[in-house]
Amino acid sequence: DVSLSIERGRTLGLVGESGCGKSTLGRAVLRLHEPTAGEVILDGQPITGISHRELKQRRREMQIIFQDPYASLNPRRTVLQTLREPLDLHHIGKPAERRRRVEELLELVGLRPEAMSRYPHEFSGGQRQRIGVARALALDPKLIVADEAVSALDVSVQAQVLNLISDLQQELGVSFLFIAHDLAVVQHVSHDVAVMYLGKLVESGPAAEVYSAPKHPYTRALLSAVPVPDPQGHRQRIVLPGDVPSPSNPPPGCPFHTRCPEVMPQCREIVPKSIQVGAADSTHRAVCHLYG
Repeated sequence: DVSLSIERGRTLGLVGESGCGKSTLGRAVLRLHEPTAGEVILDGQPITGISHRELKQRRREMQIIFQDPYASLNPRRTVLQTLREPLDLHHIGKPAERRRRVEELLELVGLRPEAMSRYPHEFSGGQRQRIGVARALALDPKLIVADEAVSALDVSVQAQVLNLISDLQQELGVSFLFIAHDLAVVQHVSHDVAVMYLGKLVESGPAAEVYSAPKHPYTRALLSAVPVPDPQGHRQRIVLPGDVPSPSNPPPGCPFHTRCPEVMPQCREIVPKSIQVGAADSTHRAVCHLYG
């Protein structure tokens, strides 16, 4: 019961606690996990229910940047072999053309062509993630799922990779599903934001609206935990009681009612509907009885 859409050339930030289903959703979008129900539509055409041969062709249009830039790269392959592999699998160009394409990709992500002959262990974490970004761009995809793409990096390196992703989006027009648990990072790169709790979306809309006027109690609690970059500044912290319920056995009614500071009787029994909470022309929506 998760519905979302990403426009061409825009980034949707998907946020929530660890274990809420963000990565599972991202992998289901790419059919790395098979969805048990529903549809995934890419550029107007469904990619669920198609054959493996058809899916291989559509995979050129969608790629992923994995969370761990070291574990996602084969330690026995050079950078040239790693970045050439998508071109080899899809029989794109001749060997000399593929090598030139690898040089272009390295230049695109800020690495020198000499890096082609080196192995993953010879690079820093930020450089390895740049290689991961280059691999995702090799086939000129329309959609990239960035699964916690900067969470394993130092803060200064995070900024470099985030700026790289933003620059590449402006240059190439690729769409991103940017999965993260760091709301400050998501705010920096996203046009739209969707907040997930226990496998369901609880709030979504334009990033500026969600951050400036969060409507769902869970979103407000998440934003209250974001550090304020000012020694004199402070924010009223909202501490949620209890633990996250089991995703395999969620509570009845609203899944958040066991921890919600504004719980009402109907929250314990009735599943809330998605309600428009912004202006008349806004896409800002919240799934909460406060706005029913």
